[in-house]
Amino acid sequence: MRTVRTLIVDDERYAREELAYLLGKFSSIQLVGEAENGEAAVLKTLQLQPDVVFLDVEMPKMNGLEVAKSLVELKKVPLIIFATAYPQFAAEAFRINAVDYLVKPYDEEQLKQTIDRIEKVLFPAMPVDSSGMLGKLAVEADGEINYLLPQEILYMYRDEKVTKIITHTQEYEVRTTLKELESRLEPFSFFRIHKGYLVNLMYVSRLTPWFNGAYQLELEGLDTKLSVSRNYVKDLRQRLEL
Repeated sequence: MRTVRTLIVDDERYAREELAYLLGKFSSIQLVGEAENGEAAVLKTLQLQPDVVFLDVEMPKMNGLEVAKSLVELKKVPLIIFATAYPQFAAEAFRINAVDYLVKPYDEEQLKQTIDRIEKVLFPAMPVDSSGMLGKLAVEADGEINYLLPQEILYMYRDEKVTKIITHTQEYEVRTTLKELESRLEPFSFFRIHKGYLVNLMYVSRLTPWFNGAYQLELEGLDTKLSVSRNYVKDLRQRLEL
């Protein structure tokens, strides 16, 4: 059974206890910690590396939206589920790429749908053909569905509300988040070089020092140079070198 490491953030103890009780009914959920304010939420996310953070919005000093904006800057970004009594913040929450928005008091059926959504993002089903090879990535463009071999993809990046997928011959746009695509392509040689960029390491041809510890990356057959955040440089070099 694959588990979902979960952190609950709420300034009210009883709210944390209620959500912990409800989440305890799902066998895939592993509660790794709780936080009672925004500062503690960021610290515990760094320490515990949860897969998912259930995050209250209205908290003193640092509210949930501010916490979420800090979390998406981390090297390992958890999935964010807002759990709040205030439905009016939903639009802003989804602009931060929240996976879901739960309104108190919690509806158990809605919570089940949220857990299903979390599991689909973290543990996507990869089709297997008769030869045992992993399936292709389905990409919809101009009303047609294109099936791409992962080996065809050079890199992909997030551009506002869409993710752009770049191959040697074409550019595609999809609504799927970069994080979800990263999960789907985990068995292949893809690596995040920046919070908004995912590259196929098969095509890396050169790394060039840039400034403040960052690098620029070049891919075979492309003139475009991609920026590698200094937070990812060490791991990238380890992946590339024998």
